[in-house]
Amino acid sequence: MWKKFISDYLSFTKKERIGIIMLLVLILFFSLLPFFYSRFIHEKYADAAAFKKDIASLRLKQPDSIKKYTSSAFEDNNYNNHYQPADNPRFRGELFYFDPNTASIADWKKLGIRDKTITTIQKYISKGGRFYKPEDIGKIWGLHPDEVKRLLPYVQIPSKEDRYPENNSAAKFFDKTKSIPAVIDINNADTSVLIALPGIGSKLAQRIINFRDKLGGFYAVQQVTETFGLPDSTFQKIKTKLAINGKTVKQININTASLDELKVHPYIRYNIANAIVQYRSQHGNFTSVAVIKNIMLISDDLFNKLEPYLSVQ
Repeated sequence: MWKKFISDYLSFTKKERIGIIMLLVLILFFSLLPFFYSRFIHEKYADAAAFKKDIASLRLKQPDSIKKYTSSAFEDNNYNNHYQPADNPRFRGELFYFDPNTASIADWKKLGIRDKTITTIQKYISKGGRFYKPEDIGKIWGLHPDEVKRLLPYVQIPSKEDRYPENNSAAKFFDKTKSIPAVIDINNADTSVLIALPGIGSKLAQRIINFRDKLGGFYAVQQVTETFGLPDSTFQKIKTKLAINGKTVKQININTASLDELKVHPYIRYNIANAIVQYRSQHGNFTSVAVIKNIMLISDDLFNKLEPYLSVQ
């Protein structure tokens, strides 16, 4: 049994024996390497004079500015007295009293503000943004807290803007209701008219217009309820103020429209558009809009919604 074990596990071929020998040699080499290396370094710098000479040669290779700094700082053992912090570019500007709502690009540059931050401020102002109190400059994206602390004592905002608007909501609401027409034509109304409606903000107004444009116009007031994000409670408040003044909707010719033209319509989408194109290629042009009811995907409800937007001419 032991002979078989030795024969199976302790017998090596010629290549295996060579590999084992090479492995042992490498292990021995790396084991002795630290010993020879430390001895070599020790012998090289056994003489203190040689070590100082090497250090001196390194100093000679340093730039003058570094050489001056190292020699004075470390030889005098007085690092703090010799350290000169670099100028902070944010603090190079000139301080003066300014109004952040009216300050020009030149004013911001004079204050030492970076160009990128100035661009951010100008975009904010151009879009109707306002600073109502000095602390508001802390909200400027890219303006560091130490810059805010530096500028804050010099911010001067006229008294009208020195506080947030108070009790203006009632006045705005009154003006808003005064500007609402008796009836709004939803196929011609722009965002400013729609925003005047109760419960309609700028986002909802823009969504209604986007939905109207994709449809090709509304043929019924009830379609407004299909606008994404419009609560039914809001629609119930405004529906009596909405009307359609006879404007016809934009129609799509289903005999000539491509798949891409059809699929962008909110009521059609890709699967219906593809079915229309496939049916047309197999059976020829549609003789009337009603023929699309032969397509299985088009239910009666969908056809009733689609019919005003389709034509065969």
